[in-house]
Amino acid sequence: MSIKLGDTAPNFQAETSAGDIDFYDYLGDAWGILFSHPADYTPVCTTELGYTSKLKSEFEKRGTKVIALSVDGVEDHQNWIKDINETQNTDVQFPIIADKERKISELYDFIHPNASATATVRSLLIIDPAKKVRLIITYPASTGRNFNEILRVLDSLQLVDLHKIATPVNWENGQDVIVPPTISTENARKIFPKGVTEIKPYLRYTPQPNT
Repeated sequence: MSIKLGDTAPNFQAETSAGDIDFYDYLGDAWGILFSHPADYTPVCTTELGYTSKLKSEFEKRGTKVIALSVDGVEDHQNWIKDINETQNTDVQFPIIADKERKISELYDFIHPNASATATVRSLLIIDPAKKVRLIITYPASTGRNFNEILRVLDSLQLVDLHKIATPVNWENGQDVIVPPTISTENARKIFPKGVTEIKPYLRYTPQPNT
């Protein structure tokens, strides 16, 4: 199964380091981040999960729940978490799915046979409260993900859902945003009282609406 942007994220039940879950029940009405890692007790994954744990308050501010996955078992996850906490100076509290039979990995297309026939790649999905997939990003096993970029995309998606805007290259929260081409400049000046700067008829900027 190949999941694409806009698809409904499939529900599943799973064993995790924090007990059995139903994915939809775990997410509730929150945004969700589901990310896979190749294996427990590996160096890059250790740094990734440690950094994700340190971002706990940032995800909470954004109403977002995090859950990880690999094809290792629950006992391995629980013991590895001790190593993560020790080496990364953190306290991992989000669950790690034990997908030993690779059912969820196959459901979400986390195994890329030409990269590895058994290990999951570094895939990450952002899922909105309607359970729609809003971001899909995949890294090779040798490259750790940039979770600051994940926060940036999450900020952009949540802002876009609240206001009729788009975000430009390298945008950071608080910076000017783009007026979409579907809105005329005349209407944009009514919608965005902070003002509209027109560079070209198709390229207009306005201050971020919620700042």
